[in-house]
Amino acid sequence: TTLFRSAIAILQNRLSQEQEAALVLKHAHWNVTGPNFIAVHEMLDPEVEAVLAQADETAERIATLGGTPDGRADAITRNRTWKPFDVDGRAGTEKYLEALIEYYDAFIADDRKAIAELDELDVISSNIIQDHVQELEKFQWFMRSHLA
Repeated sequence: TTLFRSAIAILQNRLSQEQEAALVLKHAHWNVTGPNFIAVHEMLDPEVEAVLAQADETAERIATLGGTPDGRADAITRNRTWKPFDVDGRAGTEKYLEALIEYYDAFIADDRKAIAELDELDVISSNIIQDHVQELEKFQWFMRSHLA
């Protein structure tokens, strides 16, 4: 149906950002340096797993609605409606956490926008993304608390 086609498009956009977030977090995991290195390094991997699990759930919802989830690397850039993560190379824990917090601000805002749109189209899909936001906000709290 047309409603599901619209929901699928929104979910594909969320899938692409969820996949990118896993890559961004892994990039930070590999390149973070300085004070509290080990704490931040080890804090990031469970979040990589969490956003990959979110991506899997989103992809499965797309398939459930009759769509074809696109998990290829070029789909991330093709579906990007958000600002790319811009910390490049080796950098201190504070710089990476500040950049990740900013990335999550936009990620969560995009998810919240998707929730509002999905509420009108498919409440189940909306509920899935709501659960994702709860998890993202919790991890963002961890990052903020680390800098406090």
